[in-house]
Amino acid sequence: MSEDRSQQHKPQTMGQQYGRRSWAEPWKIKMVEPISLAGPEERARAIREAGYNTFLLRSEDVYIDLLTDSGTSAMSDRQWAGLMLGDEAYAGSRNFYHLEEAVQTYYGYRYVVPTHQGRGAEHLISRALIEPGDFIPGNMYFTTTRLHQELAGGTFVDVIVDEAHDPASLHPFKGNVDLNKLQALIERVGAEHIPYVSLAGTVNMAGGQPVSMANVKALRALCDRYGIKVYLDATRMAENAFFIQEREEGYQNTPIAAILKEFCSYTDGAWMSAKKDHLVNIGGWLAVNDHDVFEQCSNLVVVYEGLHTYGGMAGRDMEALAIGITEALEDAHIRTRVNQVRYLGDLLSAWDIPIVQPVGGHAVFLNAKLFYPHIPQNQFPAQMLAAQLYLDSGVRAMERGVVSAGRDPETGEHRYPALELVRLTIPRRVYTQAHMDVTAEAVKAVFDTREQTRGLKMVFEPKYLRFFQARFEPIG
Repeated sequence: MSEDRSQQHKPQTMGQQYGRRSWAEPWKIKMVEPISLAGPEERARAIREAGYNTFLLRSEDVYIDLLTDSGTSAMSDRQWAGLMLGDEAYAGSRNFYHLEEAVQTYYGYRYVVPTHQGRGAEHLISRALIEPGDFIPGNMYFTTTRLHQELAGGTFVDVIVDEAHDPASLHPFKGNVDLNKLQALIERVGAEHIPYVSLAGTVNMAGGQPVSMANVKALRALCDRYGIKVYLDATRMAENAFFIQEREEGYQNTPIAAILKEFCSYTDGAWMSAKKDHLVNIGGWLAVNDHDVFEQCSNLVVVYEGLHTYGGMAGRDMEALAIGITEALEDAHIRTRVNQVRYLGDLLSAWDIPIVQPVGGHAVFLNAKLFYPHIPQNQFPAQMLAAQLYLDSGVRAMERGVVSAGRDPETGEHRYPALELVRLTIPRRVYTQAHMDVTAEAVKAVFDTREQTRGLKMVFEPKYLRFFQARFEPIG
C-alpha cells in the first residue's frame, strides 16, 4: 500500500488490487430515495409505450437512471439550507447578488445574466451576436447550442481536432480546437462573418473530452489577430480543469478553482447549464465582459426568461446555485466525481467492451458501431442499444448518434456523425460503487447477446431536437 492519497487523481486500473489505498467519497449520506427494479414484462411494456426512446420512459419505471447528469445531482445540506434563505422578491432579490458574486469570483467575468437553464443562455447569446449568413466555428456541435445558432441564421462549422472523431484515440485533449481548420474557415468566409468561436469544455458529443490550457491560449491569440470573440460553454468546466490538473505540465499542484479562472480569462464570456457542475436541479447563467453585449442580453432575458435579476429562477434556486458553485470546485469533490466515472469505464474495458477512450469526466460512452456492426447507421444502432440496456436491467441511458445529430437543414437528409454512441451519464453524489457494478454487468449482458439484436425504424419525428421525442419500432 505504497501510493499516497495525494495521487488519487491518477486513473485507477482494474489490475491494481493491493498496490494502492482506495479513495472514498468526501461526503456521507443523510437521506435516501427508495428505488426498485421492475420485472422483465413491465420493462418490455414500458419501452414499447415509450417508442423505444428512453427519454419517454417514466422515471418510476427506471432502476438506475443514467440518462443525464443535468439537474439530477444530490444537493448538500448547505444547499438545502440555502433554499430556506430564498428572497422571492420579483426585482433585486438578494440571492441574485450572491449568485453574481460567486460567478464573478470563480469565473472572473464582469456581468452576469441569470437564465432558467443553459439553453436559455444559448438563446440569448445567439440572438445577440449572430446575423443571418454568419458562421460559428466550434469544437464539435452540441444539440441545443447548434439549434439556437441555426435559428439565429448561423451555420455551425466543426473545427475540433480529428482525434475527437476516433473513439480509440488516446489523445489526452481530444476537445482541442484544430487551429488550422479555424484558420482555413477564416480565410474562406472572412472574419467579419464569424461573430465568435463556440468553445466547449469537456466536449460532450466526443465523450466528455477536455480542452488543454495551451490550446485555449493559442485560440485566444489567433482570434485576437482577426478580432473574433471566444465564448465558452462552461457547463462542465470543473471537470475540464481536473483533466488539465492531471495531464498538462505545470498544473499538477494548481487548485481546480485557479485553473478554471485562468481558462476563463482567455474567453470573452460563457454560458452555463448550472444543472451539471453546480449541483442544482434547475438554473443557468450567461456571463460576459462586454458591457454592450450585457445590455443586449439583459434586455432579451426580460422577453424570454424573466427579469434580469432572476431570469426564470426562484430566489431559493439562485441561493442553492451560488453555494453549489463553491462546492463544485473543491478538489476532493471533483476528483471523486471523475474517479467514479472511471471506475465504471475500467470495469467495461476489462471485459473488452468498446467504449470511447480516454474515459471522460461525466459519462462512459459505449461505441454502438462496434457493439452492433451488423446494424447500419440508418437503423439507429445507438438508439437500439439504449433500449436493450433498459430491457435487460432497467438502466436508462441515452443515444448520442444519428438521432441526436438530426437532419441537415438544407438537404433534409440524416446527418451521419462518425461517432455513434450511447452515454451512461453519472449524476453527481447520487449512486454508489455498487450501482456502477450493476450497470457494468448489465452492459456486459447486452454485449454478450449483441448478434441477436436488430435495428429500429423511426415512426415519429418532431421538427426540432428529435432525440427528445422521436418514436421507433423494431425492424423485423
